[in-house]
Amino acid sequence: MNRRAVERLCQVMNIKPLKLNLSFICNDLSDISHYVKRIDTPVFKILKKTLPGPFTFIFESSSNVPKILGINKKTVGIRIPNHPIPLAIVKELGNPLITSSIKDDDQIKEYTTDPEEIFEDFKHQVDMVIDGGAGSHVPSTIVDFTGDEPQIVRRGLGNFDEYL
Repeated sequence: MNRRAVERLCQVMNIKPLKLNLSFICNDLSDISHYVKRIDTPVFKILKKTLPGPFTFIFESSSNVPKILGINKKTVGIRIPNHPIPLAIVKELGNPLITSSIKDDDQIKEYTTDPEEIFEDFKHQVDMVIDGGAGSHVPSTIVDFTGDEPQIVRRGLGNFDEYL
């Protein structure tokens, strides 16, 4: 919830703020309403079935998002991962974490999840790396809810087709 932190994330990722696809890691479904313009009842039912889980959902952002980010982002990614570390951090902070995937230049391993590799790559740019063990190299499934029908933007760990 700190603009300077968002600017620093963009700097570390070497991406301009408007180009950076950011997601809010929320503690639970009640947090989402602060960052999303609106969620219809059928969509909310899907969220209840899929979260926490390996999904990132894209929605139209609420008026709070530009205030938080300092940039006018029309959409926002929402995540509630099924992992105790980010959920504990979010719960302790009392607000969401702003996150983005770490893309790797390696063609075979597109997303870096090994804490030791992340530390080596970013040790001079970040204050800390939390070692929760290596994660999957398969990213979350991204589903866009900004249109009339949900669109799968990226197939990943979550099988969204079973929820349609």
